[in-house]
Amino acid sequence: MRITGILVLMLLTNFGFAQDKDKEKAQQVSLQKAKDYVYQGNELAEADNYIYAEKEYRKAISKAPSVVAGAYNLGNTYYEKGNYEEALYRHTQAAEQASSKSEKHKAYHNIGNILMKEELCKEAVEAYKNALRNDPSDDETRYNLAIAKECAAQQQQEKDKEEDKKDEDKEDEDKKEDKKEDEKKEDPKDQGDQDKKEGDDQKDDEGKPKDDKDQGKGDKKEDQKQKGEPKPKEGQLSPQQIKNLLEAMNNQEQKVQQKINAEKQKGAKVKPEKDW
Repeated sequence: MRITGILVLMLLTNFGFAQDKDKEKAQQVSLQKAKDYVYQGNELAEADNYIYAEKEYRKAISKAPSVVAGAYNLGNTYYEKGNYEEALYRHTQAAEQASSKSEKHKAYHNIGNILMKEELCKEAVEAYKNALRNDPSDDETRYNLAIAKECAAQQQQEKDKEEDKKDEDKEDEDKKEDKKEDEKKEDPKDQGDQDKKEGDDQKDDEGKPKDDKDQGKGDKKEDQKQKGEPKPKEGQLSPQQIKNLLEAMNNQEQKVQQKINAEKQKGAKVKPEKDW
């Protein structure tokens, strides 16, 4: 009876060991297939056949998600096609699955590049910092971090200006509303008396409207006053024309400066994507 129990225990132990061995063997097969899919995808990507390369990378991810190269290279494929949203998703997936510092560094570096393409400079700064935490010696990442910081600072300045303008507009609007409220508080009777007084001024002592001749005399005096003002000589600009010209030149100079700043920003490009 005791011998029988020992035999059963040995059989169960051998069965469990065989199951573990089969499971490990299946995992190794899956890993190898995933690596083969990645290799085939790389070959297709080098031939600019991104559609079929994408399929191979997807097969690799499905077969073994732990093979980081599948998600990473698929992200690079999307990046080359300009699909930055999907590229960001795949590189984030690669960063999460990565087990080594080298893999994490490459994934975060490319995440930073994608974010810069989307003009998300503040977020790109954090991505490059994560890349440097995993490989502080990479000069390319350090260079891209400097570009991202400069871009983020400029975006913050523009945001601050917009907020200041909104505050000024709101303040002007509040002043207008206060003015309207003050006008509403005025006594309607006083307003009526003022209208009546203005109507009486239009009549003479006998209650008749003033002669149009008097009105004409006023217009004539005004014309004479305007004629008495000095006119610019032929070939010369009036003070108002000079003022308008200076304002136009100032506006044009500001536009040129803004264009130069924009070109300088465009000229500072980040280093390219890192290959696997």
